[in-house]
Amino acid sequence: MEPDGILLLRALTMPADANPNGDVFGGWIMARLDEAGAVLAYEMCRGRVVTVAVGPIEFGNPVKVGDAVCVYGRCVHIGRTSIAFKLQLWTRRNCEEWTRRVMVTETVITYVAVNDEGKKRPLPEYLEANREEILSRGYME
Repeated sequence: MEPDGILLLRALTMPADANPNGDVFGGWIMARLDEAGAVLAYEMCRGRVVTVAVGPIEFGNPVKVGDAVCVYGRCVHIGRTSIAFKLQLWTRRNCEEWTRRVMVTETVITYVAVNDEGKKRPLPEYLEANREEILSRGYME
């Protein structure tokens, strides 16, 4: 299995991100997913966005201190004011025993475009005009 989408974020886990046993907190992982998705949403929506929904998250593999984590994403929905991304977090152990990347979790996060007052605003017209291309490629350059 390979990552689905484009690389949005890469980070190294640190001791402050984990419990005393070296297992990275699930909340830290969820924050990286939302952070990565928000960057893509901000770019594609050309302005301020807020997170409005997060799909189920199940952790299939552990993340340890010193692991490199990568978040990949692709656009899966374009609405009138909202956009959604399928996001995957993959990890690679920072040791010789685990040299391949494995998926930790995936979810869908939905963002809504908002104006300076925090009210919903329509998505840029180019998203609707290029909907099919964006959804087939997963993003727009």
